[in-house]
Amino acid sequence: MKQTVGFAMTGSFCTYRKTIDALQKLAEDYTIIPIFSEAGYTIDSRFGTAKEFVAEVESICGAKALHTIAEVEPFGPKKLLDLLIVAPCTGNTLGKLANGIADSPVTFACKAHLRNGRPIVLAVSTNDGLAASAENIGRLLNRKHYFFVPFGQDSPTGKPCSLVADMALISETAAAALRGEQLQPLLLK
Repeated sequence: MKQTVGFAMTGSFCTYRKTIDALQKLAEDYTIIPIFSEAGYTIDSRFGTAKEFVAEVESICGAKALHTIAEVEPFGPKKLLDLLIVAPCTGNTLGKLANGIADSPVTFACKAHLRNGRPIVLAVSTNDGLAASAENIGRLLNRKHYFFVPFGQDSPTGKPCSLVADMALISETAAAALRGEQLQPLLLK
């Protein structure tokens, strides 16, 4: 029987193509429940329309995307997930998780899932990873049950504070997190 993974997408639209490619790989080994933040579910961007992304993710997962707090609330009491992945994980989401704020489908899914002491994988994608979000990354690195997809600077000269996870490592990070291990090296060159 395949393990069940929640796959939560937040609004870093520039990483959606690589994230969806990683999701496709994950779907070979796990049963996937797709989750979208409000931004991910509703905002059209220069990278594509929300409707197109949601349809593609639902097709890969073979399941309807969850996008409300009410839809993700059962993750806790019903213990529906073995692992929860947040990819991409924006600076806004990092801040909320680091401060215990559960006011969106993605952050509430994390809160509900953590209730069961099960792992959460975060794939950082934020322009302020080495600025305002650095403190939140540090806080979450120090918390039980949080694991990070290895990340690095995506444009050191153009955007010196920007960090992005290597989405191609999501599957490996997920497997390590299910064993209770952080995939290494965490910081990419």
